[in-house]
Amino acid sequence: MQERPSWDEYFMQITQLVSSRSTCLRRQVGALLVKDKNILATGYNGVPRGITHCEVTGCLREQLKVPSGERHELCRGLHAEQNAIIQAASHGVNIFGSTLYCTDSPCIICSKMLINAGVKEIIYGRGYPDELSLEMLSEAGIIYQHFNGETQP
Repeated sequence: MQERPSWDEYFMQITQLVSSRSTCLRRQVGALLVKDKNILATGYNGVPRGITHCEVTGCLREQLKVPSGERHELCRGLHAEQNAIIQAASHGVNIFGSTLYCTDSPCIICSKMLINAGVKEIIYGRGYPDELSLEMLSEAGIIYQHFNGETQP
């Protein structure tokens, strides 16, 4: 019989599947908001509903030569974390006290939104070059940890 994944492994695997819906040309990101081992909302990065995808228009950030981790506002898309928060809000789902699982660590804009939304913990896969984000999460008392893929007891 195959060993069952830990809850963290399970949710991190789902973030990978969610990220496969991304329409971003630079980085595919998936996010889940989870509470009491139940998925409350999901999100992936991409342009707002009804807007032409970047695969058609081209990547604005590439065109403007914006480095990763800088000038987040210069993008046609929303981040996965933002879309998960918006999905929860549009369905009237309370995410206060939830855990964010994400393929990537959040940028400063997403971190500020997660702090105000009352997210208590963040578990992420890849790092992201945004030290201010981690400083603010720490100051807000949000637990954040890099998921290394190992089973935790």
